[in-house]
Parts: sequence; C-alpha cells; structure tokens
Amino acid sequence: MKIDSGLGGNIRNTRATSAKLEADGYDGLWAGETNHDPFLQLVQAAEVTERISIGTSIAIALARTPMTTASTAYDLAAYSEGRFILGLGSQIRPHIVLRFSMPWSDPAARMREYVLAMRAIWATWQDGTKLDFRGDYYTHTLMTPFFTPEAHEWGPPPVYLAGVGALMVEGVGEVCDGFFAHAFTTQRYLRDQTLPALLRGRKKAGHESLEGFTVCGSAFIAVGRTDEELATAIKKTKDQIAFYASTPAYKPVLEAHGWEDLQPELNRLSKQGRWSDMGDAIDDEVLETFAVVGDPTSVGRGVAERWSGAVDRLSLYSAYPCADDIRTEVIESLRGAL
Repeated sequence: MKIDSGLGGNIRNTRATSAKLEADGYDGLWAGETNHDPFLQLVQAAEVTERISIGTSIAIALARTPMTTASTAYDLAAYSEGRFILGLGSQIRPHIVLRFSMPWSDPAARMREYVLAMRAIWATWQDGTKLDFRGDYYTHTLMTPFFTPEAHEWGPPPVYLAGVGALMVEGVGEVCDGFFAHAFTTQRYLRDQTLPALLRGRKKAGHESLEGFTVCGSAFIAVGRTDEELATAIKKTKDQIAFYASTPAYKPVLEAHGWEDLQPELNRLSKQGRWSDMGDAIDDEVLETFAVVGDPTSVGRGVAERWSGAVDRLSLYSAYPCADDIRTEVIESLRGAL
C-alpha cells in the first residue's frame, strides 16, 4: 500500500510543501479543488519534485468541458514527465448548477462519457486518430493542426474517478484506471458495495479482476497525545462526518450500517444553518466506524489494520489542523505496521 498526502494549505506554500512531502518519503501528493485551482498547484509541485506522483483528488469535471480538462491534463503529463494522475469527480448538482452555472443531468452516465470523450481527444493528439466523438452529452468533431498539441513520450495521464453510488462506481471500473473511495466510507461499504461495483465495470471492459486497477482510500483520523488534543480532534471529526452524512448522495453508506435515519435529520439541520449542532448527532459507534481514534502510535497501527489489503493507495484525512510532529508519528507507526 502506497502512502500519499494531500497538498492543501496556502497556494503560496505549494513549492515548499511539495518538496517536503517528497523528502519525507510519501509516494504521492494530491491537490483537491476547494479554495485553489489544483492544476496550478501541481505545476508548482512538478517543478520542485522528481520522484513523487502528483495528482488531482479531485478536480471537478462537470465544471469544465472534456476538451479543457484533456488539454490541461495532457500538458501536465508532459510537464511532470509522466508523474501526473488526473483525478476527477462530478460534485453534486447545487454546486454544478448554482456555483459553476454548468448543466447537470445523469451524473453517472455523463461522467462515463466525459472520460471516453477525453480519451478520444487524447488519441487524436497522441496517435493522430481523427477526432469524431459523438455522445449523448458531449460532441467533439473538430481538431485542426493549429490547435493540436505535440505528441509526447509520456502520453495521456491515467484517469481516476471518485464515486459513491453503484452506477457511478461501475462506470469508473469500466472506463477509468483508478478509483477514489470517498473519506465517507467504511470497510463494510467498500467490501460489500464498492468493490463489487468496480468489478462489474471492469468485466464490461473485458477484465476479469481488479488487477492493474488502483483503488485509493482516504482514512479519517482523530488523533491526539493529550486528552485535550484528542477531544478537539474527535469534535472536529464528528462535525465533518455529520457534514458528509447530511448529503443525500451519501445515504447508501449509512444504510449499509442501519443508520439511514441520520441523513434526513442532519440534512434538516444543515438547511436550518445549524452546522455547529450537527456533530452532536454522531455517536462514538458512528465515529469509530468512519475514523481511527487514539494516540499517534495506536492510530497508525489501526489505520494499517483497517485499510492494508483493502486499498492500493491511502491518504490520511484529519478534519482539523494536525500538528506536523503528530502526523509524522502516525505515519511512522503506519509504515512500521505494513
């Protein structure tokens, strides 16, 4: 299992953070699309690193067209000398429609076609194939020499896609190279729902197993050395779990544990703007199903026990500022337990 890290932080610190992550022995770094453009961050990361994989986890696909994403990703694959991984996600309808003013419909089918459209575009640039992609949601039929980038030795990047629901996940298995399991997942949901859906998709594409396909996990941790540190970590982690649990799209994860009644209650609180009250609805059983809780050494061992063999790459997710020395201790314990 490879151990990765999120990039995060202020975009002005991207270079220093990226160089440190590589020096600390991480296998990959991921930039998410939240309050900064992840592609701009990864240009900086590529400039100051040599070994580490760099990728988006995730860039919001439906805020862009397949052509614009394909262009940026193709350039980053060349600029990073083949170390770039394009990680995409669909986001949810309110953000796509109200924040980005882009169309929304049939997210699983649309995302599947989005990836196929990018692959057609890349085949035109890399192999000289005539561009003639005609789908239900996207059409790309024009590519003149003036707008065609030069083919390069590293070729198009691998494409990973995030998902929760069965239709989306099955599509990921069919057309992508890897999958991001959302942090809001559990061992049971991954084993009983996610992996079978990925395998169904792989079989549609002519593969009999998940061999050669990458599953990426993100492990919630609530860690502290003192009672005070741990109490803060637990409170913030419960708040973040409650935030995700309030989203209707993530209800299937709760249903797998018989906790489906949590979702409408948390959704009601979110619509009332009672964000500070939501975490109180998350009891210790729910917390410890989603997160590994404890001191740094026990958390590292617990993460290894929970996720080793279940995912191919893993990042730690702390929903609060986790001190560098504490995170280092967790990682050292994790590596020692693998």
